[in-house]
Amino acid sequence: MADALTLFTSIGLSEQKAKETLKNEALSSALKDAIVQAQRVHGPSGVDKAMGTLLYSMASRLRDTKRLAFLSDHIAQRKICTELQLAAALDFVKSHPQDPMNQKEFEDACGVGVVITPEQIEDAVESVIKKHKEQLLKERYRFNMGLLMGEARTALKWADGKIIKNEVDMQVLHLLGPKTEADLEKKPKVTPHSEMNNEGKSLMEQLRGEALKFHKPGENYKTEGYVVTPNTMNLLKKHLEITGGQIRTRFPPEPNGILHIGHAKAINFNFGYAKANSGICFLRYDDTNPEKEEEKYFTAIREMVEWLGYKPYAITHASDNFQQLYDLAVDLIRRGHAYVCHQKGEELKGHNVPPSPWRDRPVEESLILFERMKKGLYAEGEATLRMKMVMEDGKMDPVAYRIKYTPHHRTGDEWCIYPTYDYTHCLCDSIENITHSLCTKEFQARRSSYFWLCNALDVYCPVQWEYGRLNLTYTVVSKRKIIKLVETGIVRDWDDPRLFTLTALRRRGFPAEAINNFCARVGVTVAQVTMEPHLLEACVRDVLNETAPRAMAVLEPLKVTITNLPENAKVCTLSLALNHPWHPAKGSHVVPFTRTIFIEQSDFREVMEKGYKRLTPEQPVGLRHAGYVIFVQRVIKDSQGKVVALEVTCCSSTETAEKPKAFIHWVSQPLKCEVRLYERLFLHRNPEDPSEVPGGFLSDINPNSLQVISSAFVDSSVKGAKVFDKFQFERVGYFSLDPDSTADKLVFNRTVTLKEDPGKI
Repeated sequence: MADALTLFTSIGLSEQKAKETLKNEALSSALKDAIVQAQRVHGPSGVDKAMGTLLYSMASRLRDTKRLAFLSDHIAQRKICTELQLAAALDFVKSHPQDPMNQKEFEDACGVGVVITPEQIEDAVESVIKKHKEQLLKERYRFNMGLLMGEARTALKWADGKIIKNEVDMQVLHLLGPKTEADLEKKPKVTPHSEMNNEGKSLMEQLRGEALKFHKPGENYKTEGYVVTPNTMNLLKKHLEITGGQIRTRFPPEPNGILHIGHAKAINFNFGYAKANSGICFLRYDDTNPEKEEEKYFTAIREMVEWLGYKPYAITHASDNFQQLYDLAVDLIRRGHAYVCHQKGEELKGHNVPPSPWRDRPVEESLILFERMKKGLYAEGEATLRMKMVMEDGKMDPVAYRIKYTPHHRTGDEWCIYPTYDYTHCLCDSIENITHSLCTKEFQARRSSYFWLCNALDVYCPVQWEYGRLNLTYTVVSKRKIIKLVETGIVRDWDDPRLFTLTALRRRGFPAEAINNFCARVGVTVAQVTMEPHLLEACVRDVLNETAPRAMAVLEPLKVTITNLPENAKVCTLSLALNHPWHPAKGSHVVPFTRTIFIEQSDFREVMEKGYKRLTPEQPVGLRHAGYVIFVQRVIKDSQGKVVALEVTCCSSTETAEKPKAFIHWVSQPLKCEVRLYERLFLHRNPEDPSEVPGGFLSDINPNSLQVISSAFVDSSVKGAKVFDKFQFERVGYFSLDPDSTADKLVFNRTVTLKEDPGKI
């Protein structure tokens, strides 16, 4: 153990990271082998931190350990010396599992030996800047420099990113000169309605067909990889007659869970693409698995789509087409493309499935057996209908129908055989005359089977287009894992505000507009994107800063008695506070000001400290909106010495010789409320990564992810608020009214803090 710890720290791992690695037996074994292999080339002390980082990254991501020595040698010989090259190497060995591997092809794919000269970098950057020169001169240093970096890196795939950045910085400086005062001014915030992404284009602009270079309706055959049959043009002609050349998309969720932040991008992409191009979008429930589907999921999915601002052209179900799908399956058997198989479920798992001994059974026999399956004459798992085709990932003869004696929520006991996704999805797209079947990148391996099935049945074939899914760090979105969090009591339900399901984000107070803006900033790139939560929170602040009315709330109250106000005066004066400081037209509200007020405990210190600007016995403080300054006269403590109350005097802020160093918030005659403060649910960025969290995601729970303050005070201006109404509690944060609220007690969720916490990044 000690030797392994020393070995791991010798390559640059921190002691904590090394100890975490040792808990993961498979990773620590692979890493030891990788280091030993590298040391054979360089000697015990020759593996530096840069090489060690690559070895660790390789060991934690490599699944086929028979390639470990091969890759370790390439890293040790500095043939692979960047993360970019390593990623390409891992992709290559994954897609070439057979021996022997062609080393030249491997090294070509990984950029081994490719030398990028300074002149090449200079020329490439110059070309990119020339392309954007007009916009650069117009926007100067507000231009998105990341765009220049991205295009330069594309042109120079294996170049060092730091060298490219230095060249970009130098050439931009040469073009624009040093930054002026105007350049240094704070960039105006993106307004919620502008939906801008990093390139300054709105979501709708990004989704217009020209920007994505998608095929036009009826021109499916122009798409790379699309299979043209003798009947294709005739089918496309009929398709155009039905659609009138209008773009048709669909959002096809499975109703067995709640939508999450990744689905928000899918919703924006599918509905947004149709909307941006004057088309229509269906909400289609992929309800082919009755064992896991519940009515609450159907309702919640529709609510979330509409909450994000999209109205489906029609709401459809895969089950609408059960009879037609069955008839097509019969036709597929007749055409010799499907057969009934009796291999067990466990035999069909994985990619090296043994060939079915029933693959060549006579068509008539499969037709009879499929009919028997439909009539319920087989037990579950005793027979399946399989398609005679090989998918792109090597999976052979995927299942089209399986037996399930589970009533369906819409068709009841009418069916005991149900179609699979691989069979259903493309045929429902065909039936609905979808023009663009938009899906995430993991379905790319099913594109050829999508085309194959439509063509095997000689029906209209849409085009499948893949885009990168949106992932977020510090969370899990898997349905199975969320159910585990609920079952173990870690979270209350699917809408617990610590989750990143859409219902949870709504409950926490995230505006739909902010989520759509976040999707716009992520962009419609086909690359998979993993974002940090603070970037989503920034979009939330942008919207709430413009829309949330202000109020004052005190989370940890300290009673303050103003002794020079009359005791019998119930309300001495009224303080007027704007609902929104930058928009007076949005009105104001009245805040009572009496002899007894409450301030935050943290806004008072008995002992003055350097830099502290709030209330102390020696230092007065102003009260926001009241026009008064208070001076401490007496500090009241309990038997344990804790400060429980203050007695102060006040005077008008115009009467003091010196302006107070701070103005604090306060409440008087407040409403009692409960406040729930949320932090990240998980401690690590990737709670599902065993190299980061060896004990699994359930071992990574942040014990401080929820703090409940049961006796907070809020000013009476929030009385009458409705569920999900949002407020900015001045100096405290943005809050939303929770559905747990009652007439007697309001409950507020903290949506986000007023400013980003630097410690979270």
